[in-house]
Amino acid sequence: MKFHYEFPIKRIQQPISHHQSLLMMGSCFTENIGELLKQYKFRVMENPNGILFNPVSVAEAVNMYIQQEMVREEQLFCLHETWHSWKHHSRFSGVTAQEAVQHINASVADAHVFLKQANYLMITLGSAWVYELTEKAAGYVPGKVAANNHKAPADWFQKRLLGAGETLLLLQEMIGRLLEFNPNLQLIFTISPVRHLREGVIENNRSKAVLIQAVHDLAGLSDQCYYFPAYELVVDDLRDYRFYAEDLVHPNYHATRYVWEKFTDACLSEPAKELLKLIREINLAYQHKPFNESTGIHQDFLQKYAAITTQLMEAHPELDFTRELHYFKTGIR
Repeated sequence: MKFHYEFPIKRIQQPISHHQSLLMMGSCFTENIGELLKQYKFRVMENPNGILFNPVSVAEAVNMYIQQEMVREEQLFCLHETWHSWKHHSRFSGVTAQEAVQHINASVADAHVFLKQANYLMITLGSAWVYELTEKAAGYVPGKVAANNHKAPADWFQKRLLGAGETLLLLQEMIGRLLEFNPNLQLIFTISPVRHLREGVIENNRSKAVLIQAVHDLAGLSDQCYYFPAYELVVDDLRDYRFYAEDLVHPNYHATRYVWEKFTDACLSEPAKELLKLIREINLAYQHKPFNESTGIHQDFLQKYAAITTQLMEAHPELDFTRELHYFKTGIR
């Protein structure tokens, strides 16, 4: 018996290799995949503005990186004794405006340099619902969309669903700016399988439909745009609440690993996939906790993996095992 529905996934035209770099942007699911890419030694930068859900905030963030647009203290607002930016996740907030500005601008400067040289930009869109500021909101600007609500009062926002055509135009303009800034950039779009049930079940499905339509239209317009079906893998392939966390909103560990396996098969080069096996072995060795560090067995273990790691770094200088190699070598007595 079949307990899930597998479907073929179109492979990306230019598969990802370890010597290339990826900028990851979007929802929290972006960070799940980004963390796995980092574990397997890919060069990754994740969410320089923090987690972003809607296409407007993603496009604004991309524009900030391209133009290296610095934030000023007067552009922030204070709420709950903390200074925030409407364009950033609360991880960029600060007790003082100066602290927040320094954190934000350092991230923008780093993202500008990284994006200019990046080979891939992976964007995971979570919701087509946007929250525009009302006149009651601190830092009010007509039509301004909040990337994060920072636990502000509900009457500071007015909710609106983007249209598919509006979303397509917004993303097309963003891609135009990106390819002018970095002509060789490849774009990978995904839709987050995280269910935004606070909006309501029907509203969540309307939102996902808008994003799916817009992103598929984009992928059909340019060879530099690729769609990876993370959403469909969880919703249509696995299709079971066993693959969600207790909140029934976020995909759990098993679902994320399944999507990761499909991603590696569709998006990584064959040499990169071969390297995953060796990297995983070294990662497991690094995480190993011995009962007695002074035993001969453990010393042999450390020497073995110090040699394996050194050989792999010499063969692939793009892989950074500095931390792991230090652990293996310093444990040898």
